[in-house]
Amino acid sequence: MELTWFICMDENALEQITKNRVKGIPQRNRKRTAVSPSSLPLSLSLSVPLSLSLCPKKNWNLVVIAMHRVGSAGNTSNSTRPRKEKRLTYVLNDADNTKHCAGVNCLAVLKSPATDGYDYLFTGSRDGTLKRWALTEDTATCSATFESHIDWVNDAVLVGNKTLISCSSDTTLKAWNYLSDGACVRTLRQHSDYVTCLAAAEKNSNIVASGGLGGEVFIWDVEAALAPVSKSTDPMDEDCSNGISSSGNSLSITSLRTISSSNSISLHTTQSQGYVPIAAKGHKESVYALAMNDNGTLLVSGGTEKVVRIWDARSGTKTMKLRGHTDNIRALLLDSTGRLCLSGSSDSMIRLWDLGQQRCIHSYAVHTDSVWALASTPTFSHVYSGGRDFSLYLTDLATRESILLCTKEHPILQLALHDDSIWAATTDASVHRWPAEGRTPQKVFQRGGSFLAGNLSFSRARASLEGSTPVPVHKEPSFTIPGTPGIVKHEILNNRRHVLTKDTAGSVKLWEITRGVVIENYGQVSFEEKKEELFEKVSIPAWFTVDSRLGSLSVHLDTPQCFSAEMYSTDLNIVGKPEDDKINLARETLKGLLAHWLAKRRQRLGSHASANGEISAGKDIAARSLTHSRIDIDANNTENDSVIYPPFEFSKVAPPSIITEGSQGGPWRKKITDLDGTEDEKDFPWWCLDCVLNNRLPPRENTKCSFYLHPCEGSSFQIHTQGKLSAPRILRIQKVVTYVIEKMVLDKPLDSVNPDGAFGPAVRGGQFQQSTVGGDGHSHSGLKPWQKLKPSIEILCNNQVLPLDMSLATVRAYIWKKPEDLVLNYRAVQGR
Repeated sequence: MELTWFICMDENALEQITKNRVKGIPQRNRKRTAVSPSSLPLSLSLSVPLSLSLCPKKNWNLVVIAMHRVGSAGNTSNSTRPRKEKRLTYVLNDADNTKHCAGVNCLAVLKSPATDGYDYLFTGSRDGTLKRWALTEDTATCSATFESHIDWVNDAVLVGNKTLISCSSDTTLKAWNYLSDGACVRTLRQHSDYVTCLAAAEKNSNIVASGGLGGEVFIWDVEAALAPVSKSTDPMDEDCSNGISSSGNSLSITSLRTISSSNSISLHTTQSQGYVPIAAKGHKESVYALAMNDNGTLLVSGGTEKVVRIWDARSGTKTMKLRGHTDNIRALLLDSTGRLCLSGSSDSMIRLWDLGQQRCIHSYAVHTDSVWALASTPTFSHVYSGGRDFSLYLTDLATRESILLCTKEHPILQLALHDDSIWAATTDASVHRWPAEGRTPQKVFQRGGSFLAGNLSFSRARASLEGSTPVPVHKEPSFTIPGTPGIVKHEILNNRRHVLTKDTAGSVKLWEITRGVVIENYGQVSFEEKKEELFEKVSIPAWFTVDSRLGSLSVHLDTPQCFSAEMYSTDLNIVGKPEDDKINLARETLKGLLAHWLAKRRQRLGSHASANGEISAGKDIAARSLTHSRIDIDANNTENDSVIYPPFEFSKVAPPSIITEGSQGGPWRKKITDLDGTEDEKDFPWWCLDCVLNNRLPPRENTKCSFYLHPCEGSSFQIHTQGKLSAPRILRIQKVVTYVIEKMVLDKPLDSVNPDGAFGPAVRGGQFQQSTVGGDGHSHSGLKPWQKLKPSIEILCNNQVLPLDMSLATVRAYIWKKPEDLVLNYRAVQGR
């Protein structure tokens, strides 16, 4: 184990400097140590700590940090543990990119800006994007898509100076100019887990609070957080979890307060900026809901602790804790004065709290399941509520009279009042607007059908079971912003280029992931039957993985596994290339994804930079590459590196989005057509650039298949072989036939070597030289191409005759089915 030491004479100071660096490291990986000053190395360096302890001697006050160096592809130490390289993911988009393709988690309404007179609706979705809709009475036009988050968007609020703040399961907050075309202004990185909720002050547009699953709640001074800050030169600040990132720069938070269930406050020193923010330990458990009064002086929070916590938002100190709910608190509202608070819980109850009296003054049993969303009228006299029971209710807080406004087929996640209507976001990709009489809610009750809300959580559930379920006032919404059906099921087919999917509408589609397009829409058919119908007996390494968490296909490429799959150009129907040229699927896919970026980069750097294959910081990539034990140079037509073959051309109508990260700035997401050519190793994984720019592939394993070639029992002829043979996994059986024929016809092996042809008869080091067949498919002995030749030889495995187009890998997987080396037999075909 190689150790790196750091010494500080004061334990408290060191703990403040390093506390965030130890966060998230399992205790079992930390090594505690005590050492005397005389035994320390002369050269001391600061690094990421895995342990922190104080020397035991009374007259010593030395704090020592020891760190394991984790082995990596670029590490020359004796460690055998490889470093996890950065992943590149691309998300396949639907042809209609103006619609969400997954559930909508949040809503925000902006009343008519003076610029164009439109009202705007902002929606944040589980597809990772936000959209801005320009609203009229009967239309909603998507005027911008905000794309930068790499996971679900969970909440969004509008604050002053044309700013939209969003939070995500990617642990970040992002700031946007809400009237822009969708560019992210700043990324705020402080949370250690999913950020689930936000709250903003109506009259103090400079204050925003955020809460998340890590039990943390932060209060942000938006103006200070978004102020231009020079890039930090302190190496500690570069990786500090207090960093705010923008365009790859690591910046220091200039105004941040952290609040918790205790009143203890600790100070963090940001050396480069000289600012000392107020910090305190986080909540004991996860936070699901926040609300703030109009002036931004009072904050309430709730979550899995089942209590409502009240905080002084100016100092981050706790003022009280309210008990009453029996399950998670999922929604909170404060009136403008901050005296009354409404809470919705997974116990199906809505509670009204008087914060002055510090007690619950009313309980409302309206729903039959969890309450997930609340919205109140401007006077705080009525509350709209929705949740897991698919229903939207209106309740008079004074008279306890409730009425069912509507019921649909999806749980309601968030509500937003808009004049006399209310927008409802659900787990569906569509957003519905319902009549709500927001200005005069009493009119709704005049239609009849109301009931008195009970004060016990089981009262509504019991009434439902007894058949007294209320009739909804509205059967259909007054307007719907449609979404596209999200993918809920997928299967990677054996050819490793096609993925079969099923969406929420029941449609089954076939995707070609190397082009990012749907090549067949089968409609509403059986997914399992279609999967069986499309089954191919072919074995290709698993070079990518897929998930549908964002409602669309996300294809993940990890090095070096992604470079394990190859196919012959003829199998990909590539015109103009020799049929036996091997195509690396990941390399060509990366070229297709980054074709626009490469073109923009060449425009910026000029023809010289594009010709020599170096990037602006190419020395760094070259240095990384040299540390590998071996780098494979793809020699197939290197003069045509920039050519994008048809099977790898991505759609420009619905271009995919890339999710990845480089050496700085953290993960990001952007459409491939929005890349401007300035991105480099700070933004992309180095292995990705090394592949696309320098034509280099990392070391790969299991690209060869070992086998024995024996005559069938009773065969009339035999050929001379020297033990075990080795050939590429993708080698076709027709090449084995050609080899057997050549051994029968030729007296000696040929000397020429074609690296992309079939294996040849000469054995050197246990592998055949690939010398038998030229790149055009003609053998040097004058035989015709294999497709036109009626072979007089059959190749068998386990007594089964093998098709000529079957690969060795397929034979091993589906015919041989044993861990031992493959055994093939040959025989002459009678009557030919």
